[in-house]
Amino acid sequence: MPELDLELQDDEWNKEYIDHNRQIVRAIVVDDLNYFYFVRVHRDDDFGKATLIETAGGGVELNENLESAVRRELREELGVEVEIICKIGVVSDYYNLIHRHNINNYYFCKIESFGDRNLTTEEIESFKLSTLKLTFEDAIEEYKKCSNTKLGKLILNRELPVLNYVKEILNIYKCFN
Repeated sequence: MPELDLELQDDEWNKEYIDHNRQIVRAIVVDDLNYFYFVRVHRDDDFGKATLIETAGGGVELNENLESAVRRELREELGVEVEIICKIGVVSDYYNLIHRHNINNYYFCKIESFGDRNLTTEEIESFKLSTLKLTFEDAIEEYKKCSNTKLGKLILNRELPVLNYVKEILNIYKCFN
């Protein structure tokens, strides 16, 4: 299958200007039983108060390649070592409120082993990051439930096409089970 290549706009906040791009890695993570792993985020910041679901991931560090970054982020946020199955593609989106263009590089990964998470102080104290283990259908419902805020809508619009793409991969190639 060809890689996803999506460009999404922020229809929730007015666009004044964009002053920076952020390279981000994100992953759809599954185990041997086809459970999907996400992070639960509790926010109370410039975007407002919200409880959200997101794929694990984060910013790519200086001199770090994308695959190393996704492995590092998954160890930090989920405490997992993974096999990278494939690159899903790129979803480009905007957060007009903070004047940022996100270049989200998505990967499809299978868990090889579990270990300890290594969260930052901000992830623990400000975002109260926790792990969600869900079926595909439950994940879709959780995204919809969390789309009751402006930021939740942006995240749903970004991640729903990626989840559906992975479901196609699982159905076509019968990767697991």
